[in-house]
Amino acid sequence: MAGAEPLDRNTLEAAARWYVELRCQADDSTRAAHQRWLLSDPRHLQAWERLARLQGKLAQVTPGIARPTLSSARAKRREVLKVLSVLLVAGATGGVVLRDGGVARLMADVRTGVGEQRSLRLDDGSQLQLNTDTAVDIRYDGQWRALELLKGEILVQTASDALSRPFIVHTGQGSVRALGTRFIVRCDADVTRVCVLQHAVQVRSAQSMAAVRVEAGQQLQFNTEKMGNVTPLAVMADAWSREMLIVDDWRLADVVSELQRYRPGYLGCDEAVGGLRLSGAFHLGDLDIVLENLTTTLPVRIRRFSRYWTRVEAG
Repeated sequence: MAGAEPLDRNTLEAAARWYVELRCQADDSTRAAHQRWLLSDPRHLQAWERLARLQGKLAQVTPGIARPTLSSARAKRREVLKVLSVLLVAGATGGVVLRDGGVARLMADVRTGVGEQRSLRLDDGSQLQLNTDTAVDIRYDGQWRALELLKGEILVQTASDALSRPFIVHTGQGSVRALGTRFIVRCDADVTRVCVLQHAVQVRSAQSMAAVRVEAGQQLQFNTEKMGNVTPLAVMADAWSREMLIVDDWRLADVVSELQRYRPGYLGCDEAVGGLRLSGAFHLGDLDIVLENLTTTLPVRIRRFSRYWTRVEAG
């Protein structure tokens, strides 16, 4: 927030307590009390918006925050201190290191912000499209055409190369070698997913020399240690490249989780409605409309606590 005063520890700790409390017990009285706290002081909203922008990092340091074991005051206090530590360090660094990544991602050759997409033509004529919140380094030399996907998701359409250099995408979990192809690579936490749209690719995990061939119409997930099974490609896996999300009998919680990738801040789903099933096509260019449309087809409502904090709840 430009021109805002530095946030004191007490304000940040209060925001951390509210974060833990809402994740553990999001009933109407708790939400109303939280709303009163937000409106009582501009610094409260400032602290809450900082917290929302760091949602990805908070999910990493507090994975069990909604478990019943947090009913004890001591357990809740531990989680509050974890959240507070993230807020304090983010304030000291401007949020650069903690925004779901690090300096390497910030300094990537090409990158996109949350909700942004970008297309470019590489030196060899190959086409590269970056999805939301993605960072890529480009490493072309006399022997290789290599991309390092640091974060996010890309769609690659390779071109023939006069030097016959292999085209490879590296991730933290392994590598994907193109065999004259059009394909998608996505990094989710410690897992890489490959979707092949045309021709084929060869996939290797970081700790294995054995390659797995994935053909058009197939997909594969892998981590550093092992490969998953080759399975049929998901419906319209490249729909995001046209700013669309196509779902076929998805759980509402999974739909909301996917939409979260395209929206700054926190977008959550109440467990009470997370199991509802949903099919449809959604335009990623206006998520507010997408969320409102959910209320016309499902027994849900949209609760907005601030610009950066939205939740899908039982209607």
